[in-house]
Amino acid sequence: MKNKIKSIIFIVTVSFFMTSCHDDLNLSPIDPDSFTQEDVFADVASAKGGLAKLYASLALTGQSGPAGDADIADIDEGFSQFSRMLFNLNELTTDHSVVGWGDPGLPNLHAMTWSGGNDFVEAMYSRLAQEVSFTNSFITNAAELTDAEVQTFIAEARFLRAYAYYNLMDLFANVPLLTEISTELPQQSSRADIFAFIESELLEIQDQLAPSGSNEYGRVDEAAAWSLLSRLYLNAEVWTGTPKYSEAVTFSNNVMNSSYSINMNDANGNGTAYDELFLADNNANGAQNEFIFALNFDGLSSQTWGGTTFLVHAAIGGSMDPTEFGVNGGWAGLRTTKNLVNQFNIDIIDINVLNNSLGGTLSDWGLVGDATVNAWNGPDMEMYQTGTNQYALYANLTAGEMKFRFDEDWGINFGDNDTDGTLEDGGANIPVADAGLYLVMLDLDALTYTIEAIQSLDQRGQFHTDGQSLEIEVIPRFNNGYAVKKFRNVDSNGNAGSDSSGDMVDTDLALIRLAEIYLNYAEATLRGGGGDLSLAVSKINELRQRAYGSSAGNITSGDLTLDFVLNERSRELHWEGQRRTDLVRYNYFTTSNYLWPFKGNITNGTSVDAFRNVYPIPDNVLSTNPNLTQNVGY
Repeated sequence: MKNKIKSIIFIVTVSFFMTSCHDDLNLSPIDPDSFTQEDVFADVASAKGGLAKLYASLALTGQSGPAGDADIADIDEGFSQFSRMLFNLNELTTDHSVVGWGDPGLPNLHAMTWSGGNDFVEAMYSRLAQEVSFTNSFITNAAELTDAEVQTFIAEARFLRAYAYYNLMDLFANVPLLTEISTELPQQSSRADIFAFIESELLEIQDQLAPSGSNEYGRVDEAAAWSLLSRLYLNAEVWTGTPKYSEAVTFSNNVMNSSYSINMNDANGNGTAYDELFLADNNANGAQNEFIFALNFDGLSSQTWGGTTFLVHAAIGGSMDPTEFGVNGGWAGLRTTKNLVNQFNIDIIDINVLNNSLGGTLSDWGLVGDATVNAWNGPDMEMYQTGTNQYALYANLTAGEMKFRFDEDWGINFGDNDTDGTLEDGGANIPVADAGLYLVMLDLDALTYTIEAIQSLDQRGQFHTDGQSLEIEVIPRFNNGYAVKKFRNVDSNGNAGSDSSGDMVDTDLALIRLAEIYLNYAEATLRGGGGDLSLAVSKINELRQRAYGSSAGNITSGDLTLDFVLNERSRELHWEGQRRTDLVRYNYFTTSNYLWPFKGNITNGTSVDAFRNVYPIPDNVLSTNPNLTQNVGY
């Protein structure tokens, strides 16, 4: 940090005087001095305990479990947890999620009608401000110790401060830039100033952090700095007006060449290693090798009503069985819109790979009709013989009719007179109601057939549909919209988490993982960053092979477009706290270029004013500091 900036804890030291437009909300982060007593920094061991508080401030909400001694007063303690707020502001405001609860300010998020007095906007600002206050205090006090290990602690604290400022800049744009505790009211800094500070901090500490993969699980190393730089540079054009895509490529490359690796360990044997990332043992089942920066949760020793406890419970309702998710019940709140579901239904699939996976040989039996590619005149779509008198074919069919016939000769053909799945010699045409990918099976021993629609083979799309409608007519009804089954409190062997009551969840939450960096590299390359397109394709295919359990979803360089990368980010990273940022970068968040149900509080979606690309500075903060100016539009 070349130039020291006169600083202040911009919420902590003034928030004791805050009032709110909601009588039930008066946010008051605790005094940082209670955290920085001299005995906290007596030696390396005690300083490490102080460092743990910096990490815990992003995962937990107070001093005594899930509730009872909150870091931030006068708001429901569970509501104020960082990753829960990140979900609310970066996922709930997008096509990825809706919530049926009516807590004041919560319905306004998906409707995009929030104000400067919104409870959840205020809670996020305060949570991030508290992290800044804790890190500033730690950095100042730990500097009194000269041990080499403490210098690594300080570098980690600076990373956590940079991460807090990254989110403040992304969400709120122009905030005070503070690096020391002071009693003076702070001045407002520009987004460009905040960007420059984060950049300089990360560049300076990259060599002071532990080498890649050498730190304890849950603590950051040099790859975390490179990863946050990758993300920072990918968004630079939005935040500063100056593109830095070549820098995004460079630092993404650094991470891709580090010790981290994509998890390919299918520990529960379900055909994909993707779901292991979101299970209760993701700190040990192989997923940890992909996690560059994660929040650690434990159902017994680190309890919160936010974090993954929120993500698991809140997504369960309707006909869902909570025991399948390792918890005692659902909160019947979170669901998704058809836009996310359709990301999987319209995805690219290599049909040749699918048919090769059948393990058979081409036969003389085939499909004919106006539902097939060559209509009634043929040539027929030849089926694969998979056993004696058993045939199968993955086929892209259109709405229409079809029959089975042998050797493209009408002398031997089968249809279905009663559309009951039983074949008759020369029977009636078989209807195909909708266009799509189908698995067609023919059994000549039993004279039966099946035509199974294949919605998606991408196993990242984990939806509960029983009793749920794809279309959302009324958001508060849990059965409106598909439920998302991504996060679970069971381990790779199907055992529930450590909290026998079923309340609290063990699953850790990755804030940065290697898969994101692959996607950053691909997008920055397409945006002119000078990366290797073939490398980008191979990295995307690595993710897709994990998702499909085969190469059926592999793409070519011709498939790799900016919109494809955005859709792939949605498939890979949904509900992980990045969607709003991505949509803003693509100019889709507020515009009519991309709509989703109830965007702008309209059933089919509508554009909203561009000023909503950032959130307002909370009214409480403005009322206590005349040096600050509200963001345009609020």
